Amino acid sequence: MDDRLYPQGKGGIKSRYVGSSLVFYAAGVELFRINPTISGGYVMPGMVKQIRTRFTIAQVNAGATILAAVAGFGYRMVAASIIAVGGAAAAHTSIDIGGTLSSGRKLVAFLVAGTTQSTLLRDGAATNGVILADGASYTRNDVNTAITIGKTGSDVTTASHVDISFSYVLEA
Repeated sequence: MDDRLYPQGKGGIKSRYVGSSLVFYAAGVELFRINPTISGGYVMPGMVKQIRTRFTIAQVNAGATILAAVAGFGYRMVAASIIAVGGAAAAHTSIDIGGTLSSGRKLVAFLVAGTTQSTLLRDGAATNGVILADGASYTRNDVNTAITIGKTGSDVTTASHVDISFSYVLEA
């Protein structure tokens, strides 16, 4: 692989291909990455991005991926929310957004009492949007790991879907 930076010379913004990504640098620091294989097609380290995804209750019960792993980067959660669609999400203990820091961890546990139909429940909200102690939910997860959704306790029932909004930063 050709690892030379273009254009030649000193100063300014330079670029090179790294695998399937076109990466832009200034003073040796990565500024921007274009990669069609990742969600959104680009990475700008330090920039807040947001994804909204609707998951069926079957997907939640089985466990699903919100954001796939990105080689060389880890996700840091900025904010998260959930809305139950088609009825209150019932029977479970919590619907969880998970990440990995050495081992799996719950970034947010949305408790059953807060997952009522059409109600926006946010991370850290009162007692029903439980986050990790001491702000640990807002620290970077391991590189090369995904962000997932799942449940704790019994299978989720009644609701047809949940809408998840997840704001994040990718960090090298």
